[in-house]
Amino acid sequence: MPDEIRTPALFFAPFVSSPMRVEPQWIDYNGHLNMAYYHVLFDRAVDEVFSLVGLNQDYVQARKASFFAAECHVLYKRELSAHDLVRVTAQLIAFDDKRLHYYLEMRHASEGWLAATSENLSLHVDMANRKVTPFPADILANLAIMKAAHAQMPRPATVGRMIGMPQKSAITLGEPTGEREAEHETETRH
Repeated sequence: MPDEIRTPALFFAPFVSSPMRVEPQWIDYNGHLNMAYYHVLFDRAVDEVFSLVGLNQDYVQARKASFFAAECHVLYKRELSAHDLVRVTAQLIAFDDKRLHYYLEMRHASEGWLAATSENLSLHVDMANRKVTPFPADILANLAIMKAAHAQMPRPATVGRMIGMPQKSAITLGEPTGEREAEHETETRH
């Protein structure tokens, strides 16, 4: 039996997660939150936001389908410490019949500064054959409502960002650098 369309909570833009605490056992030898646990916190927020459209554990059990992470791009902006309280905001950037593209920001819950961002692509999967499959109509309708609300927000500047070295500081093996560059220029002039 399809879920009802859940309009009220879907109109919030952006979605804001419940507060989550950084656990002391997640702190690494550098004295800050280990990178793996940023993913744990982001994942907990993803469970919250997409449960609003009907994608939750009940959905997996009743419909024998779920959504899997296909790609994730995290930017670590500021260190988090043990016992820090964070909230994650979520913005649905785009979706189609089988995919979700969304953006998350993790902020310190009381001070508001940005700790990390995560851009993600997830796929809707039939759990019986483990293949990508279209979302049912009621989920697509809920996603459309959420997307309409989130479309009112500006597109995050880092969406679509690629990993790479800045051109001005990239060092390539075989290219002259520093003093060798001056020597190379002198040699080529003679």
